[in-house]
Amino acid sequence: MTTTLKDLLAAGADASPALSAPGRQALSHGELRALIQRTLDTLNQLGIGRNDRVAIVLNNGPEMAACYMACASGVTSAPLNPAYRADEFEFYLSDLNAKALIVEQTSTSPAIEVAVKLGVRLIDLVVAEGAPAGAFTLVPRDGQSAGPAAHPGYAQTDDVSMVLHTSGTTSRPKIVPLSQRNLAASATHIRNTLQFTAADCGLNIMPLFHIHGLIAGVLAPLAAGSQVFCTPGFNALKFFGWMDEAHPTWYTAVPTMHQAIVSRASKSADVIARHPLRFLRSSSSSMPPQVIKELEATFHAPLIESYGMTEATHQMASNPLPPALRKPGTVGKAAGPEVAIMAEDGTLLPRGTGLENTGEIVIRGPNVTAGYENNPKANAEGFLNGWFRTGDQGVMDEDGYVSITGRLKEIINRGGEKVSPREVDEILMDHPGVAQVVCFGMPHAKLGEEVAAVVVLREGQQVTERELQTFVGARAADYKVPKKILFMDEIPKGATGKLQRIGLAQKLGLG
Repeated sequence: MTTTLKDLLAAGADASPALSAPGRQALSHGELRALIQRTLDTLNQLGIGRNDRVAIVLNNGPEMAACYMACASGVTSAPLNPAYRADEFEFYLSDLNAKALIVEQTSTSPAIEVAVKLGVRLIDLVVAEGAPAGAFTLVPRDGQSAGPAAHPGYAQTDDVSMVLHTSGTTSRPKIVPLSQRNLAASATHIRNTLQFTAADCGLNIMPLFHIHGLIAGVLAPLAAGSQVFCTPGFNALKFFGWMDEAHPTWYTAVPTMHQAIVSRASKSADVIARHPLRFLRSSSSSMPPQVIKELEATFHAPLIESYGMTEATHQMASNPLPPALRKPGTVGKAAGPEVAIMAEDGTLLPRGTGLENTGEIVIRGPNVTAGYENNPKANAEGFLNGWFRTGDQGVMDEDGYVSITGRLKEIINRGGEKVSPREVDEILMDHPGVAQVVCFGMPHAKLGEEVAAVVVLREGQQVTERELQTFVGARAADYKVPKKILFMDEIPKGATGKLQRIGLAQKLGLG
């Protein structure tokens, strides 16, 4: 199996389109490879080489896709959500120990001020007038070169290609280092599962700071020499217009996006008929079987539901393409790594859908991270007998199809955006009127879960729900703001006196 991005991205024919975008001419595979080489030469001349961390804060689009691939090919890429506030950027840039930050030349991101404060070198991404989709040059803001990098050139198999943070439930977010081997393996697994060829074109609407968009949306199709049409991000109103321009054969999304698309599809039946899709793919949170049925009837194409997480460089299991069997309500069969169900004592459970077959979903394989960075406690808890523990509870039926039956962790999964309740707790605790708080997930019809909180106010204080929401919104991305805040005299506790986030929504009659 291919173990580096350089080899992985060698598949596309020189003249075949690699990256395209609305209203732009395409960048070919040959041009993409040349761009990656030039970008690495520039970074190396700035003293940045293999395993040096480069944070990327760019809007969704072809330049973000190309810049990510270039950085991941020879340095350590750290894509960050452009919607973060200054406090969040300060945490991530410090925690990553970033050597440089790449931003668009015209960017007004709060990340820039934070980088200056932290002494992180700023590099502007410049797009020439009329350049093909994804083409750019990098220019250091200080105009200085820092001497040659200690470790120049393309990354090797075990070099760290990308670092992403997970949301910690009971602790600070954890750094997940992903090697060249991890990225190449996962992209190859997805390419094989979805049988990509050079004739395919994917319509990418996924954010490119998430593992889903980066690996399934961009890297896997390019590894088959096919084309990716990069949009500025999800927009249900523009989706069918993009479809008409891109002539896609597939797209991948989270369930909330699929639901927004299908709700507008009746007006665009002609577009769907003009550009028949080979399949649709869904991942990042579970898809209601009713919606699968509606999407398949609308697009006359199979919906392939899969199961992924950051620590697995995205894909772990997937329903297969026809004529193989798809089972709605399951996340499919192992699709790359080995997948098993483990009992609490570490033994592997037999296949079957009974209660006695229910345990924690565990994985191992070439796409799985070697471990969290500087976090021996998380590694001791996260790995057992050579298996990585996903924190999800599930069963595997006789045919090997996996169903997720619950979540062992307390992370709130808001339509694929993972929120650490503890992080929101800590922000709310900074408010002078708040004495105690517990955040938790409450059921939501479309997003799966939404952020909620119970707050106990300090004596004599009067604070409204709206005031607290504004307070959180000024310090964290919008998706982390609690949509429901209940004011109570005391925090509900479990039998042992511990705070129990899981089951709290049900206990309080929410959803």
